[in-house]
Amino acid sequence: MASSTGFSLNFSPLSTSLKHNQVPLHGISNVKLLSLPSLRIRPGPMRLRVSCAAKPETVDKVCSIVRKQLALPEDSSVTGESKFAALGADSLDTVEIVMGLEEEFGISVEEESAQSIVTVQDAADLIEKLVEKKDA
Repeated sequence: MASSTGFSLNFSPLSTSLKHNQVPLHGISNVKLLSLPSLRIRPGPMRLRVSCAAKPETVDKVCSIVRKQLALPEDSSVTGESKFAALGADSLDTVEIVMGLEEEFGISVEEESAQSIVTVQDAADLIEKLVEKKDA
């Protein structure tokens, strides 16, 4: 089973001296501009996000653990997009949530990875990656 993690690409506005189908390249020797005739570039920053979502059952299990750790009512709305901070979690709550996830899924989350978790979906994606790595 193949998996992938999310990443972001940020494009900044191009210099007004460039034509609409030219893109400046930095760090590539002997190439100053790349001409892309079919590329349409709009002024202003753009963002592209590609991610693979965790299985719905993993997200549901993470939602349940988050509800339990934060003592939220069972009918409270906790989804993959829910941010821990918006649910009222402080840094200690977040540590306890990560510990609960480690125990539930039999994984170990490194501190650096734990600090990158902002949403329930982030946690579920990380869990699936760690479980897959553990099973490999």
